[in-house]
Amino acid sequence: MIQSNRVGKIDVAAAREAAQRVRRTHEMLVPFLREGRTLAEIDQEIARILDTLDSKSCFIRYRAGGSMPPYPNHACLSVNDCVVHGTSEAHTQPLRPGDILKVDIGLFHKGWVGDAAWTYAIAHASDTALKLMACGRESLAQGIKELAPGNTLLSWARTVQHIVEQKHGFHCVRRLGGHGIGFKKLHGKPWVSNVVPTFPGEWPEALNLCEPGMLLAVEPMIGAGTGDIKDHPRAWPIHTADASLAVHYEADVLISDNGPLDLTEGMSELPDIVG
Repeated sequence: MIQSNRVGKIDVAAAREAAQRVRRTHEMLVPFLREGRTLAEIDQEIARILDTLDSKSCFIRYRAGGSMPPYPNHACLSVNDCVVHGTSEAHTQPLRPGDILKVDIGLFHKGWVGDAAWTYAIAHASDTALKLMACGRESLAQGIKELAPGNTLLSWARTVQHIVEQKHGFHCVRRLGGHGIGFKKLHGKPWVSNVVPTFPGEWPEALNLCEPGMLLAVEPMIGAGTGDIKDHPRAWPIHTADASLAVHYEADVLISDNGPLDLTEGMSELPDIVG
């Protein structure tokens, strides 16, 4: 675990404040989400809300490396079979009833990163969508409990994968996962897979211990029909390989001496259906 992702006692309040501003952004956005909105309009509303909260997007103009262009939006907005990294350029049509919208918001507040995602259905949801959303919420909540001192990151993946694949019969999306966050750092070590490794070296951090001071953004990404994606895992957007529905949930977790602290606490009160 690298030092930049450890949080000293005097920084916990600042890290929590950044995380809570993401929660507040979601809350303030909910009344705006409805049929007929475009992703461009939603992105501009997120930018406006961030400004009122004295925060700046972590995502806009973010570069993933290689030949990837800078990310064009203030938030990742992903519809239906788009798992993550959706953009207003890639999905220009207005939202329709039954659409499943993933809203992933990352912000800087006084240098600290808050990064959390939630999934919303527009106007109504199919039975499959409702089951997917329930599965996403449950896997995130139960997985967080495993991020206790002395456990390994593998404990998180085992729990999440069991709930998603064994209990609910859906699929954890492969090659995508969570990550360390910190002061002025959106993506850092360790990588946090949602599935257990299938061969030696596939996930080198799997047996890393959860240590007090680690600050993680953990994020189940779940497909209804497959765990495979048809795009490069560092691309935008990323879609399920079979065009099936996907959901995405993300929380910021600080591992303390007494156990995991969900710094984005309160996200679970957000609605499933909006508009």
